[in-house]
Amino acid sequence: MTDINETVAPTSAPSNADKAAQAGEIVRRLSEEVRRVVVGQQAVVEQVLACFLAGGHVLIEGVPGLGKTLLVKALAKTFSGQFNRIQFTPDLMPADVMGHSIFDLKDQVFSVRKGPVFTNLLLADEINRAPAKTQSALLEVMQERQVTIEGTSHQLASPFMVLATQNPLENEGTYPLPEAQLDRFLVNVRMQYPNEHDEIAMLQQVTANRIGDGLDVGAVNALVSADMVNKLQQFVARIRVDDSLAAYAVQLTRATRDWPGIAIGAGPRGAIALVRIARAMALIAGRDFVTPDDIKSACLPVLRHRIALSPESELDGLSTDSLLKALVEQIPAPRS
Repeated sequence: MTDINETVAPTSAPSNADKAAQAGEIVRRLSEEVRRVVVGQQAVVEQVLACFLAGGHVLIEGVPGLGKTLLVKALAKTFSGQFNRIQFTPDLMPADVMGHSIFDLKDQVFSVRKGPVFTNLLLADEINRAPAKTQSALLEVMQERQVTIEGTSHQLASPFMVLATQNPLENEGTYPLPEAQLDRFLVNVRMQYPNEHDEIAMLQQVTANRIGDGLDVGAVNALVSADMVNKLQQFVARIRVDDSLAAYAVQLTRATRDWPGIAIGAGPRGAIALVRIARAMALIAGRDFVTPDDIKSACLPVLRHRIALSPESELDGLSTDSLLKALVEQIPAPRS
């Protein structure tokens, strides 16, 4: 795979626009590889990829059977990354996630047994089924990209991303994520049922010449290295954001704090997340600059888990998405 910093033309150095176009092509091919096995869900794949490129973590909500685990496994395979999965349960302890120190009787020394968090992509399946002390164990990992065991800090590999899932249908035996941890997720992606055409294609793909219902990602090819992913993330961080667009992101975030129907608005981290995801959206489109549409596209996945509805809105059957859409429509965007 060609490096995004290599020369595009033999007679001249590539411009930022050329690099962005080349990087966008790489990301487009990554998306195509994931969608070899994840049928439909194009918007979900794009949002997860954008979060990955922005170096964030994603909370995925959806009923069972929509392909959340398959999506994560496919994404890990596209860059030859390591993938670990943790099934969160009420009896799961922090040491089961992070690892622990054990005493070696033979050598008479303590050694560290690293937990499943030491990976590139960590799938925290049904994260809200574990108690608060286990959920909070991920806070240091998500914020600092390190794990502290017996007072010693251990850095995680790069790239690193937590993809946590929640089942919105069940409340029994669950522990709602505290606001502090929700805010650590860069985006909140909601997987919907596929349309009829995609569901037929999914059925044919899963049942053709297969025994059982295992998650097969054999059709997915490894396109890039982990080092290339790091370079893509660095390139995203350098994408241009005009001052007017930065102000627009702040206006949208601040508007949630006194918008009718919203009891709790988004904090300053919301505007930061809007810009980070907008930059990734720009790269996916092959551009080296952010547009107002990039900010708008980022609003729902970035802000929906950072606001809380008022009791009146809940009684009226309103949703966070409907209020955010109304907010985006009424706040004028700067001219690109």
